[in-house]
Amino acid sequence: MAIGSVREVTAGDCTDLHYVDTGMYGTDEYGAAYLLDGEHPVIVETGIGTNHDRILEALDDVGIAQEALQAIVVTHVHLDHAGGAGFLAEACPNAEVYVHERGAPHLVDPERLVDGTKAAVGDQWRWYTEPDPVPADRVVELADGDVIDLGEYTLRAHEAPGHAPHQHVFELPEQRAVFTGDAAGIWIPTLERIRETSPPAQFSLEGCLKDLEMLAAIDPDVLLYTHFGPREVDGRLEAILDTYAEILRNWVRTVEEVRDEYEDDEAVANALAAAVDPDVVEIWGQEKASAETAMNVRGVCGYLDWEA
Repeated sequence: MAIGSVREVTAGDCTDLHYVDTGMYGTDEYGAAYLLDGEHPVIVETGIGTNHDRILEALDDVGIAQEALQAIVVTHVHLDHAGGAGFLAEACPNAEVYVHERGAPHLVDPERLVDGTKAAVGDQWRWYTEPDPVPADRVVELADGDVIDLGEYTLRAHEAPGHAPHQHVFELPEQRAVFTGDAAGIWIPTLERIRETSPPAQFSLEGCLKDLEMLAAIDPDVLLYTHFGPREVDGRLEAILDTYAEILRNWVRTVEEVRDEYEDDEAVANALAAAVDPDVVEIWGQEKASAETAMNVRGVCGYLDWEA
C-alpha cells in the first residue's frame, strides 16, 4: 500500500470504514489512520502530525467535509498516535478530541510529551513536528467502559495499560472490530507477521499480557492495527493473541540475555538493532527497522530495572 493511498476496509463485517497510509517515518505500511463515515463521522488515530495533510486529503477522498467531522479519537498519546490531533482539530472545527483521561493533559500542553518522545525515539525525531496543543474545551476525557455515540455506530473504550498507562483500545461492536492501538503488537501485512512494541518508559510485560486477555474477551472478528492496517481473524483470534504473547515473552528474554553480555544498555540496543530481521529491513528500510528495535530495547531495559 503506497504512502497517501486510501483503502476501504472490507474485512469481516466492516462497512463505511477506510484507512489511509500516513507515510509515518517516510515508510509505507507503518502508520494508519482510520475514517468511519457514519451519521457522526470520526477519525481514529492521527499520526505524528508531520503528514496530517494526508488524513485531511483522505477525508476529501471519502467524501467527509472537514466541518462535518464530529470526533477525533486517539488510542493513546504517544506522538505516533496523537501527534496530529491538534492540527486536525484546527482544520475540523466541529470535532471533539477523545482521549484517555490520563493522556488528556498532554494534548492540551504537550511540552512534557515532546520531551519524553525525543528521549524515546532519538534520531527518529527528525520525522516529527512539534504538535499543536488541543484547546481544553475540545478535549473529552475517557475512562474504561466509556462509549462514544456516533449515531448508528459506537466506540467503547477498554483500558489497555500494558503498552502505556494512557492507552485504550476501541471496540466497534456493530462491526465486531477493535482499533488495537499498540495492544496487539505491530502487524506487517506484507510479511503476515507480528512484531513486538515495547517503547520506554512505561512498557510492562505483565500488563501487555493482561491486555491480550482483554482483547480475547471482546472476541472481535477484525483487528484494526495502527501499525498497520486491518486483519481479519477468521476464527484464529486465540492463536493470534497467543502468538503475540509468546513474541513478547521471547523478546524480553532476549534483551535480558544480551544485556548480561554488555556493560551498558545503549550497547545492548546497538547490538540488537544491528541484528534486525532482514525481511523487516526490506519492508521498512534499515534506518527505521534498526531505530525501532533500539527503542524497543530501551523500553525493555527500563521494565527490567523496574521489576528488579
